[in-house]
Amino acid sequence: MLAQCRPADHPRWDRVCVGSVPAVVDLDAAIGFVVAHGDAVERARLSWLRAGAAPSPELLDSAEVGQTPTGGWPAVWGADVASVDATCFRLAELDDLGALGRPAARRALDWLASRQQADGGWEEDPALADDAPWWARPGDPEARLYLTATVTFWLTVADLDARHVASGRRAAHSPDPRWPAGPPDQAAGAYAGSAYQGVVQTAVQALAGQLQPDGTFPSYLAVGWLSAAVFHQQELFYESARIQVSLADRMPKLSPANAASLAAALRRVGVDEQHWTLVAARRRLAETQRSDGGWESDDGHQFDVHTTLAAIRACR
Repeated sequence: MLAQCRPADHPRWDRVCVGSVPAVVDLDAAIGFVVAHGDAVERARLSWLRAGAAPSPELLDSAEVGQTPTGGWPAVWGADVASVDATCFRLAELDDLGALGRPAARRALDWLASRQQADGGWEEDPALADDAPWWARPGDPEARLYLTATVTFWLTVADLDARHVASGRRAAHSPDPRWPAGPPDQAAGAYAGSAYQGVVQTAVQALAGQLQPDGTFPSYLAVGWLSAAVFHQQELFYESARIQVSLADRMPKLSPANAASLAAALRRVGVDEQHWTLVAARRRLAETQRSDGGWESDDGHQFDVHTTLAAIRACR
């Protein structure tokens, strides 16, 4: 790993300089890793993240395949019961293809909103009790909190994109075609981007009620950065900062997959790239990037490309 600071405008490097020890993320190597090891959808995600290159209609159709009539996606191919966790995972892939404005993603977002429970949270269908992964198991309070944070994040992103488009910021950022392809609602003016406002506000109250004094949650680590992103967008800056302080304490030992997901989530809701949490996360990514340009997934080498794409999103 090269330990130096390249010029800030150098196209091939993301510079991280904290204190007296510089570090760099080699984005060229990361791109090469995805090109060499990614499938067609993953390479299309890379093209969108790099240059806003629109995927072919056929590829988008393949990325959306398997959606149930209700709007969600199942966890198991061909199953009839949609999964909250699997639907959020699919939305993350579609987001990297610039496809959150397409009808399939809009139906999925509407389905997620309709699944909110009375206390503001989300849980998998009881029919998935035997098949759901441990982090999404119905009846588990930790899994419930994780799903609540994940769904709230994506509904927040959807409304944020709609506001950006309605405000004309797409035109203002015309050199970057990666701006959202279209709003997930048809509202205009002051109401644009409010399709899920009530759902999100109820969920935010539920999440805030679980935030501990030390900035942690009684659940998985990802709940922290997803909630920090949501709270930032809801202008709950104090609560977001408490979480980020807690995450910063863990940063030196954070896995590359977690560091990438953390930074990508905060960047997605508009946290400035020079914010200290993001600088620390990029430092961690620079420290953990492999010689082949990729990063190791927590879920096995078959997901290394997915982790590397998250790191590219975090650093671009």
